[in-house]
Amino acid sequence: MNSPRHTTPPLFPVADNQLVIGALPIARLAERVGRTPFYAYDRALISARVAQLRQALPDDIHLHYAIKANPMPAVVQHLAGLVDGFDVASGGELKTALDTSMPPHQISFAGPAKTPGELRQAIAAGIVINLESERELRAAVQAGEALGIRPRVAVRVNPDFELKSAGMKMSGGPKQFGIDAERVPAVLAEMKCLDLEFIGFHIFSGAQNLRAEAISEAQEKTLELAMRLALDVPSPVRALNLGGGFGIPYFPGEPPLDLVAVGERLSELLPAARRALPDTELIIELGRFFVGEAGVYVCRVVERKVSRGQVFLVTDGGLHHHLAASGNFGQVIRKNYPVLVANRVESDGDPETASVVGPLCTPLDLLADRMPLGHAREGDLVAVMQSGAYGLTASPTAFLGHPTAVEVLV
Repeated sequence: MNSPRHTTPPLFPVADNQLVIGALPIARLAERVGRTPFYAYDRALISARVAQLRQALPDDIHLHYAIKANPMPAVVQHLAGLVDGFDVASGGELKTALDTSMPPHQISFAGPAKTPGELRQAIAAGIVINLESERELRAAVQAGEALGIRPRVAVRVNPDFELKSAGMKMSGGPKQFGIDAERVPAVLAEMKCLDLEFIGFHIFSGAQNLRAEAISEAQEKTLELAMRLALDVPSPVRALNLGGGFGIPYFPGEPPLDLVAVGERLSELLPAARRALPDTELIIELGRFFVGEAGVYVCRVVERKVSRGQVFLVTDGGLHHHLAASGNFGQVIRKNYPVLVANRVESDGDPETASVVGPLCTPLDLLADRMPLGHAREGDLVAVMQSGAYGLTASPTAFLGHPTAVEVLV
């Protein structure tokens, strides 16, 4: 599917016809990095996004970063000084989180199929385990008994509602995530007889949503569900993770999320929640929204090839580094991310269309399909915007044995 021409994303300036990242023109940044392809993340934009959220949301909302969105250690280290907690989804991500200044009690561990080793690691670290099943509850208790440490646990709930219009639905109906809401009271009753420390609930209903009304509806239902479940808890609810779902615009015509509307509606919901849950820390957990728009993937044109009238910019980057931009990470109908000739953003005239492809032996290796990039020459730099989340670590980097991309925080 062809996309209309993208305009330069407003978050990144252009100077002397070059994209500027972290105050560096792209050609100079490429020299500093030393080779292409690379991902560059702008620390100032990440900081600004956290500040934007703080301003829009109620003051007593705690912000947690879901490391899965971008686990680059430098990015996680930077966010450790900005957000109130981390969520991890593996033992590897837990190590990354524990290497930062984030206090362990502000780190939670979600995700199905936690191994016995990961449970022991989490219990020894003193972080919160978001229980995904009744089996996992018993395994955590057994691991705690073996270590002589009471596990700190929260119940991840699979509610009977979903986040409408979400790019990825993670609740409602049968799901591998969490314990079905109707089973939670029985699980809470079992907890009263177990040697553990109950922390609260984790209720995550979906991701990548641009509709403020849909997010607000999900938050309202989440708070109502948590208040009902709180009637059966073994001890007071100390933390309630409301999930996230805040999306970023990727494609032409997509408006940015109205954060002010989300914050205003959440402020209206909080008084009732505070009466029912007076000592509960309310958490919004976000990943993509913190880092997605602050990242750029940069590759170099190796060859400008014409095949039966169509221009192909053959680059040293591709889907092995950026699966999402190729359309093979959840898109039903492929659409183009914003893509620029980064060292010559604007052409002298009206550029012909060109497709950006990578070095892999598959027609799926497509980063841009028939976009107005035909003014690019061999040696030019192509930038895929909106690339700060679910980029390198969400891609098949070993495919065909090409070198992996470099990552830098600038």
